[in-house]
Amino acid sequence: MADPGATNLLRNGTIINGNIDSEGDIRIEGSVTGNIKVKGKVIIGNSGSVTGDIHCSFCDISGTVNGKLIISNSLTLKASANYTGEISTKKLIIEPGAIFNGSCKMDGIKHAIQEEFKKVEKK
Repeated sequence: MADPGATNLLRNGTIINGNIDSEGDIRIEGSVTGNIKVKGKVIIGNSGSVTGDIHCSFCDISGTVNGKLIISNSLTLKASANYTGEISTKKLIIEPGAIFNGSCKMDGIKHAIQEEFKKVEKK
């Protein structure tokens, strides 16, 4: 049985082409091309990059992300973040220096999250 308090780590230099589903938190320092669905927190480190959608409760981005973000609680774009895409979240924190190209929807997040998770589950 997996430790629910443990964080999965994808180290720098690791490349994943495919989707990631996890019950626990995940930290990405490598590269992912695919969608990420996590019940907890997703951390994209300085060397991390993701091309795909991310669905989670909390997300901190310091690296590069291109895709849709469906975050049920809060999203933080750190100073070194480079994000392009569409965001749905309850709370958005953007540090000075972060790059954000796209749109953000903060109203009706509960409904948007439910609809997105329904779409993901059907696939």
